[in-house]
Amino acid sequence: MNKLYPDAAAALGGVLRDGMLIASGGFGLSGLPERLLDAVRDSGVKGLTFFSNNAGIDNEGIGKLLRTRQVKKMVSSYVGENKEFERQYLAGELEVEFCPQGTLAERMRAGGAGIPAFYTKTGVGTLVAEGKEIRSFDGPNGPEDYVMERGIFADLALVKAWKADETGNVVFRKTARNFNVPAATCGKVCVVEVEELVPAGSLDPDAIHLPGVYVQRMIVGAPYDKKIEFRTVRQREAA
Repeated sequence: MNKLYPDAAAALGGVLRDGMLIASGGFGLSGLPERLLDAVRDSGVKGLTFFSNNAGIDNEGIGKLLRTRQVKKMVSSYVGENKEFERQYLAGELEVEFCPQGTLAERMRAGGAGIPAFYTKTGVGTLVAEGKEIRSFDGPNGPEDYVMERGIFADLALVKAWKADETGNVVFRKTARNFNVPAATCGKVCVVEVEELVPAGSLDPDAIHLPGVYVQRMIVGAPYDKKIEFRTVRQREAA
């Protein structure tokens, strides 16, 4: 089975539709599936729900799709540094579900493992737990309350990787591994963009982070420009 497509538009052909649930990898500006997100924007699909650690920044990542008003709902743990996100949320134009970072990662992982729900102490007694089932379980310190969180089952997973072989075995680089792996596993269809494609058998089996069984389609997205979320400089000292 040939998983490699010539570009992002081709890789998403026949998959995109209005109202989709999309799990997107990335952490800040690290590991963002830039080419795939651009293709989603260019397709014009609307009413999308995104599961992502954050919504990028203005005009980067999912921020581009917010600008074009294609996103109906964001399920995220951090949404700072994005003025358009803030404007749409405060104006009631964007539905937002805040989810603790570890819980969001576990919700994706649970969906990928076929687990519909799980219990966690994170968020008990806060707004995060409102409207959710609370149960008491015996813990090391006696009975304690836990909130039920649901696994994420997305229609589509968009992922950015460092290397992949021709069969779809994937290696991520450093921070990009954080959310890309669980996001990849929870989508019915997983599309991966990679910086480098290598021959099958050339990757160390012990170094593979995402087995090819999870990957349906791939593109080579290189070259990439290294983007900096915050640029911090100091005053040049006088000569």
